[in-house]
Amino acid sequence: MLTKKVLSPWQQYLLVTLSYWSFTLTDGALRMLVVLHFNSLGYSPFAIAMLFILYEVCGVVTNLLGGWLATRLGLNRTMHAGLLLQIVALLMLTVPDEYLTVVYVMLAQALSGIAKDLNKMSAKSAIKTLLPEEQQGRLYRWVALLTGSKNALKGVGFFMGAVLLQVFGFAGSLMVMTGLLAGVLILTASLICSELGQMKVKPKFREIFSNSQPVNVLSAARLFLFGARDIWFVVALPVYLQMVLGWEHTDVGTFLAVWVIGYGVVQACAPMITGAGKASGGRAGMLPGKKAAFGWVLVLSAIPLLMLLAADLSGGLSGEVLISGLLIFGAVFAVNSSLHSYLILRYARTEGASLDVGFYYMSNAAGRLLGTVLSGGVYQLWGLEACLLVSAVCLATAAVISLKLPETDPVA
Repeated sequence: MLTKKVLSPWQQYLLVTLSYWSFTLTDGALRMLVVLHFNSLGYSPFAIAMLFILYEVCGVVTNLLGGWLATRLGLNRTMHAGLLLQIVALLMLTVPDEYLTVVYVMLAQALSGIAKDLNKMSAKSAIKTLLPEEQQGRLYRWVALLTGSKNALKGVGFFMGAVLLQVFGFAGSLMVMTGLLAGVLILTASLICSELGQMKVKPKFREIFSNSQPVNVLSAARLFLFGARDIWFVVALPVYLQMVLGWEHTDVGTFLAVWVIGYGVVQACAPMITGAGKASGGRAGMLPGKKAAFGWVLVLSAIPLLMLLAADLSGGLSGEVLISGLLIFGAVFAVNSSLHSYLILRYARTEGASLDVGFYYMSNAAGRLLGTVLSGGVYQLWGLEACLLVSAVCLATAAVISLKLPETDPVA
């Protein structure tokens, strides 16, 4: 009888990364396809934002329940359930334009939201289970590499979505992405250990809520951090570039792709930027903690305010101010995101890490939901400048919350 070959932690890490990369390509492409296609169909900025509401709501619920499911079923199964659901969501959107009502697209996006967060929670939690507890330096580098490469590929996905839309149209683009995901699903499902992340003692349902103060504080900071990004990035920015600055579909997709790729590269380099690039073993003193989390988000909160000041001095939010500010914001935000992604695994329990990681990414999804709603609503009512102001307020709030993080590692 044939048995599945037992792979090394490094080999399993590569397979997990492959799954995460493939999903990210289609997720970024789908987001760009929906924004550009429905903007061309005459949808208002707020209506486009509404298309993503269930996507973000389902992300909140999925992260909360997904960590608990992973401890019972295994991270392998929850990760591949995410791939399968994304395939279904893509196929749902291949119907003719006349059937693409707001409600129907919201339902398809809801499935995609469930899929995205099942896949992400599983991939991030898997790293914690593949490394010994004492290898904190390697944990930071592996998380930074996974997160950074994922976001670089999300940028490629933005570009891919714009190009596919131009070449194949909306439905044809979705079919191309479906084929890609199906191939990855078959490959990784046949190789990754099926028991990855399962707990010997099955946790009770009430344990989905974290009782760890560091996890709760970091989760609250994450909510405002990602809300601050998405309030101007999700809907307001691409619509402003297209409608106010007069950019074409491919111009918007290419620029956002380059931005996210650069963002991902900075994320992958975060251990070197924060001075922990050579940290290894138990030398936790070289690794970031409370001071880094507070300091980096405080710096980030100043960038939208400086953009508003520059816009006021130059008589408006010009393309030069917007693009230069966006590049600086992306680099500093990338370091913040990578720091958070490491800290949640540092604070998470050793066995059943997916419970803490799922709770944390529930807050991440809630922040995206908040940002998405505000992105369409605030932009439609008051414009992009108002989005930047609210972003700065959210970031200042995240900085204050970060002061509640522990000075040293919590006792497991």
